[in-house]
This record gives sequence, structure tokens and C-alpha cells, in this order.
Amino acid sequence: MTEGRIHSIQSLGTVDGPGVRFVVFFQGCPLRCKCCHNPDTWDLSGGKTMTAEEIVEKAKKYVDYFGSDGGITISGGEPLLQCKFATEIFALAHQNGINTCLDTSGCILNDNVKKLLSVTDRVLLDVKYTTDALYRENVGCSIDTPLKFLDYLNKKQIKTTIRQVIIPTINDKVEDAMALKSLLAPYSCVDKIELLSFRKICSVKYDQLKIDFPFKDIPEATAETIEKLNEYLK
Repeated sequence: MTEGRIHSIQSLGTVDGPGVRFVVFFQGCPLRCKCCHNPDTWDLSGGKTMTAEEIVEKAKKYVDYFGSDGGITISGGEPLLQCKFATEIFALAHQNGINTCLDTSGCILNDNVKKLLSVTDRVLLDVKYTTDALYRENVGCSIDTPLKFLDYLNKKQIKTTIRQVIIPTINDKVEDAMALKSLLAPYSCVDKIELLSFRKICSVKYDQLKIDFPFKDIPEATAETIEKLNEYLK
């Protein structure tokens, strides 16, 4: 049984996919998003080791809470860095009748990732910005990276929720919402778009790690802004 590195587990999550979820946060991420809320997950050598079997056994204790929509969500960090481990978890989950959800930036697409997606019921995919320039400046990769991932999700018709953190002064305008809507229009696999408010509660983590929080001077997004942008996404 493969061992993987885990940052933390949330037994009864309600914001990481449909229904109530058992959320497993993986350790390690290759990206350096300037809005990152969890810099403590970057280091792949951090966290603790667990087996897929241990994780699914823990998840099974909460099956009664999952209902018809809930299940296991793998988040991060970036789960695709530990793809074979994630695949073992999802395969075991399916053997136990548990729904699977993958929360990812879509930064890797290879045969191992495709195998993981074959046992994934839903993907929560970050589309952080709608231009290549913003992606390169604030994430460190091209926008083509998540879009190629989305192309594959669409080809396989894997149910997909698109997530975007709304950051004042960067992607909080009506034009940004319209650009996102236009970008996603060709993808029939996308059945939901979630806009998340940029928050700075993570600042304390950056201080503890003694690293700079690039967006520390940007204000948090308000509920009113999110509500307004959602109107244009309908």
C-alpha cells in the first residue's frame, strides 16, 4: 500500500464539493500563487505519512453524514503531485460506495493523472484568472495549463465545478466575470461556478514561515462584490 504525505484532514467539510465531505489536504504544491491561503502546504517533505487504507477507514466512520451527495474530497496543496496515492484512495473509496471529488489547479496532465480521473466523480478546478499575463504573473504558469486539463475533463465529461478567488483590483470587475463566463462557455462538463472571496486570515501563516505575503496590501473581497459578479455569471 502506497504511503502519501498529508497536511491535515477535515472530517465534516461543507465547502469542498457537494454535500458533507471528508476532506484530505495533501502536502506539497509546485505553484506559488500570490493569493495562496495555505503556504504551509507547499513543502512536499512536510506533513505526516498515511496509507490510502488508513484514510478510507477513517472516512468510512462518517458515511452516515454524507447522504446522497457527500463523500471524500482530496485537496491540498496540490493532489496531482501525489497522483498514485490519490488514485489508491479514490479506488478504495469507490469499492466502499463513497463518492470522490478532486480539488486541483489542473497543473499536471499525464497518464497517471488520467488514471486518477477515471476514479473521480467530480473535479473542483481552479481557473484563477482569464488571461495568460495574469496567470504568469500571479501563479507561475500559463493559462494553457488549466485549460488543457479542462479540455480533458470535457472530453471525458467529468462533472466539473470551476472555482475562482475574487481579488480586488485584479479580477473583481464585471468585465472579469464576463470574460470567465465566455472562457467556460464551450465546456459542457462545467455545471457550476463558485466565486470565493479573497481573505487575509492566512497572513499569520506567512509570518510564522517568515516569508512575504505578496497580496498583503490588497483589500479583502466583500460579499456584495461576489453577489454582483454572480449575477453576471447566471
